[in-house]
Amino acid sequence: MLINLVPEFLAILQAADREAAFEQYLTAHRAVLAAYWHNYVLDLESPQAPAVIGHALAADRADLRELLETTDVEGIVEDAIAQSEDLLKVDRPTDVYLMVGMGAANAGELVVAGRGVAFICLEHFTGRANPETYGMGLPPELMPLWVAHELAHCVRYTSPTSQSELRRLVADQNGYYDYWVTGSRASLRELLVNEGLAVHAAEAVAPGLDPANYFGYPRRQYRRLRELEAFLRRVVEPELEGRGIGLRLRYLSGGMSPSARLVGGRVLPERSGYYLGHRMTEALVQQRGIGPALRASAQEFQDAEDAARGIQTA
Repeated sequence: MLINLVPEFLAILQAADREAAFEQYLTAHRAVLAAYWHNYVLDLESPQAPAVIGHALAADRADLRELLETTDVEGIVEDAIAQSEDLLKVDRPTDVYLMVGMGAANAGELVVAGRGVAFICLEHFTGRANPETYGMGLPPELMPLWVAHELAHCVRYTSPTSQSELRRLVADQNGYYDYWVTGSRASLRELLVNEGLAVHAAEAVAPGLDPANYFGYPRRQYRRLRELEAFLRRVVEPELEGRGIGLRLRYLSGGMSPSARLVGGRVLPERSGYYLGHRMTEALVQQRGIGPALRASAQEFQDAEDAARGIQTA
């Protein structure tokens, strides 16, 4: 189900009291927006939240208005949802939110009361960077890629047939996805597999794009990761069964310092885990297809890789 919050946000900007209007908007959609803040921005109750909100309400939105005037955003996203539901075999109710974010992630996934949620923050897809909104300047044509990516996570977290560790952790949290809890408790193997599968899902739903786009990398970084693959596979191996938020941040988060990404005497490129996860999941995706692969346990991917390389286990 597509839920478009953008008109409501733009109406706030026309209100005489923007802060009061934003509070009403937040109250109306608090379950999803509070989860978005907690996982991707900061807790709404933190002292810094009012400044973040004030900045977002004061930012120039001319690029966003131009996007909405010239592009059928809802049509693009609805088509991507339909494609994703078919190819990924979505078997639980899910929602896709179009929204204006706080300049954090361009897209993301949530589970709220057991229901999968994907969101797309349109300030990042206007086609030109905006320092006031922290907009990344991505072209709107990339939105289907990210719809598929985030819906793939929702399938892995909520499908009744999913064997993933992340589905169990979401269930343990009473049907809520928490980036920090899952990052602390899931194995690095599971976290890498999770992101690698989402990249494969995006490739299936939105084929034909530059390979770097599916990872959210600049082209130069994508080429560098391909060059480093043998090294990356070697240094990650001892850490795959490890757990801890530091591992998630090292391999899957942007903005980490070079020292935090230092492994084996080299500084890993940012978010190198997306590339690693894509390669780790490739054999099973080719064998079973993306829908069944999304529901497989993390160990099954290792078994498929071993079989593809002719490695026999007792």
